[in-house]
Amino acid sequence: MATYHIETYGCTSNQGESRQIEQALREGGHYPADSLDDADVAILNSCTVVEKTERNMIRRAEELQEETADLIVTGCMALAQGEEFDEAGIDAQILHWDEVPDAVLNGECPTVTPDTEPVLDGKIGILPIARGCMSNCSYCITKFATGRVDSPSVQENVEKARALVHAGATEIRITGQDTGVYGWDTGDRKLPELLDRICSEIDGEFRVRVGMANPGGIHGIHDELADVFARHDKLYNFIHAPVQSGSDEVLESMRRQHRVDKFREVVDAFDDRLDYWTLSTDFIVGFPTETDADHQQSMELLREVRPEKINVTRFSKRPGTDAADMKGLGGTLKKERSKEMSAAKMEIVAEAYEAMVGTTQEVLVVQEGTGDSVKCRDGAYRQIIVQNAGDHGLEPGDFCEVEVTSHQTVYAFGTPV
Repeated sequence: MATYHIETYGCTSNQGESRQIEQALREGGHYPADSLDDADVAILNSCTVVEKTERNMIRRAEELQEETADLIVTGCMALAQGEEFDEAGIDAQILHWDEVPDAVLNGECPTVTPDTEPVLDGKIGILPIARGCMSNCSYCITKFATGRVDSPSVQENVEKARALVHAGATEIRITGQDTGVYGWDTGDRKLPELLDRICSEIDGEFRVRVGMANPGGIHGIHDELADVFARHDKLYNFIHAPVQSGSDEVLESMRRQHRVDKFREVVDAFDDRLDYWTLSTDFIVGFPTETDADHQQSMELLREVRPEKINVTRFSKRPGTDAADMKGLGGTLKKERSKEMSAAKMEIVAEAYEAMVGTTQEVLVVQEGTGDSVKCRDGAYRQIIVQNAGDHGLEPGDFCEVEVTSHQTVYAFGTPV
């Protein structure tokens, strides 16, 4: 969990993006700081309309980096002129709007809600299937708030999902600190059974997205889980399995419950069964024990598995964790490693979206975008923006086919066909 301070500059479009960032942060268990001094992270949603504005953005970023431990810059200037911040010597993560919530998570498990009650937000139904996790990661503070996993029955979660669909949800988001260990406290991991029953027993047109599942949690049920994905079109072909490092030595220092080979086996299971799917993963760069060789192992793993969604986070200490007592690496070194990995990330993700151009995808309209656009998700949970949605009569909850016409590295544009 983290406290955040967000500042937004520019047009109403930027204001809307900041509201969506805040919504995602709150869903993840983060909360706004009372003041900038109290914030774990500052977020600058930038504008670049004229040269004077650019100078003001650089000046404000300089001020924010002096007043907070971590700085994230997003928005129009970050996307169009991100190198300007680097050239000004500003130590910040330059991210697309959609990447900000994952970056704030800092490699920790999400804290989705204070309980396991479902939430309906427009056409999106949020279903926390369990509370707590089975991990003991050395850098994570979330475990102090959530404790060990506590899993309601499969039947109870199926009924909650049914109620969300009957209330109008067309996208069910399965969430938890670690969805892969759902049921572990009862003696048997039950995520495959739960997903199979939701898709088989609930009538209606809807899609299901599975939230973060640590590789150590789903290894051992990965073949069964991949079989369930292959059987059901209602499941988005998407998994979020944060590997965090390509070095077994660093994973051991992190006290992660997996090693690199287990992560590869999970990926291979989905590769074997799904032709078109999205692997989302996370890397923490600059962990205190990470050597140059360790970092290169992470780079090699990234290029090997080529995830379609990647979150790169620079390590930062969380109070009360064992990693906070470790001797840290210098900020310059962490920045260099983050920059190298982020460049590879953008190349890999752009390659995935470029391959989509010219294809036709069935999508679900999930929510309104900026202006007269809508945000859609295809079968692999990749984001496709449809502009002038009103001309096509599209609104959240609708299904349609679109031709992918172009992309902006981390999302695509499409036209209804």
